[in-house]
Amino acid sequence: MGRLFGTDGVRGVANSELTPELAYKIGRAGAYVLTCETHHKSRILVGRDTRISGGMLEAALIAGICSVGAEAVSTGVIPTPAIAYLVRTEGFDAGVMISASHNPFEHNGIKFFSGTGYKLRDEIEDKIEEIIANGLDSVDRPTDEKVGTLDYDTTLCDKYIDFAVSTVTVDGGLSGIKVAIDCANGASSVTAERALKKLGAEVCVISNKPNGLNINENCGSTHMEQIAEFTKSVGADVGLAFDGDADRVLAVDETGGIIDGDRIMTILALDMKKRGVLKQDTVVATVMSNLGFFIMGEEHGLNIPRTKVGDRYVLEEMLKSGYNLGGEQSGHVILLDFNTTGDGLVTGLTLLSALKKSGKKLSELASLMTVYPQVLINARVKNENKELYKDDPEITAEIQKLEDEFKSSGRVLIRPSGTEPLVRVMIEGKDKELINRRATELADLIVKKFG
Repeated sequence: MGRLFGTDGVRGVANSELTPELAYKIGRAGAYVLTCETHHKSRILVGRDTRISGGMLEAALIAGICSVGAEAVSTGVIPTPAIAYLVRTEGFDAGVMISASHNPFEHNGIKFFSGTGYKLRDEIEDKIEEIIANGLDSVDRPTDEKVGTLDYDTTLCDKYIDFAVSTVTVDGGLSGIKVAIDCANGASSVTAERALKKLGAEVCVISNKPNGLNINENCGSTHMEQIAEFTKSVGADVGLAFDGDADRVLAVDETGGIIDGDRIMTILALDMKKRGVLKQDTVVATVMSNLGFFIMGEEHGLNIPRTKVGDRYVLEEMLKSGYNLGGEQSGHVILLDFNTTGDGLVTGLTLLSALKKSGKKLSELASLMTVYPQVLINARVKNENKELYKDDPEITAEIQKLEDEFKSSGRVLIRPSGTEPLVRVMIEGKDKELINRRATELADLIVKKFG
């Protein structure tokens, strides 16, 4: 059996790769391992996004949890960061989120959180995988009164909304700000508008009518053209676009200009530094952040360590060194003073707080960072082939040629996706037409060999 857990849980096409049978095994093995870890009957919180397969996988997962005598508590539709927050504040031993984040509706995933709100340690995931690989032979089947139970508690979503609202400490809340939001027909449909209205903002909403099939469909943070047009059409001061499970957010300014994760972190970092709450004057980014972000950091006295791509690596660096702000260009921003994972709603509210305190337009705040032209081309390959380009002489020779070409005025980054069957080709440079042509040529070569 290949490794189940990737960088962000177990992912696959629902009912094909990620089947109810597999979800049952994951729930059963996961609850068993966590029971062994805690030495008592575990309480496990379960949430999901709006995908049509969510109910099917949730039922199977919960059956597995209850089959080992653990207690499952279902919240229904809820954002991923809400699970991370609630497991540590409501006394749960673990949490599970059923979601494939920004991916299309036919995909789904299962992600565990520990009782402290962090993703499970690798050794815990390894134990779960080992038990599944061995046919769950070592897992007991309690009977009678020891059988696990299922409860439903939709009020937990209200507690998360109250928490998110409490992170805004600006006088008058967000009154006087007009906000457009795109909920991606996903989990933020049940939280974002309510939180913003509680804070007194004027709110205009799109893509908040999920039907199980339309999550991330031409909307949300992966399709920013919709929120850009909507923000301009309603005359909003800012637009916020979430992804399907609401752990990411991207923004647009009053002109419809896109504010990506790098620019959001720029605004937050400079505001936090000014207030004296940015620990060690540091913000953690990944190697995918724009060159302009690092130049901005040098100009404003910020330390910006770079990690591998993936929020788990950003978080590892933050925890290791005691930093409280980090994130990715994709809008996955971690504010450790508030939550243990990327939280689209809290990030959006923190951005709006900085905007209100500044008294400026969002376009002015965003101009503190100059964005260098950057092209990202996805080479779609077979999932089992996405690491093979590293050992192919023709491809490695082409990569070396690109690195030599752009080393004085940009950079080249090639990497396999951690969650999709893709090899990502990214080039930064001064001439957008040239870098686009070069990136496309290399991506086409990778697809030709390994697609």
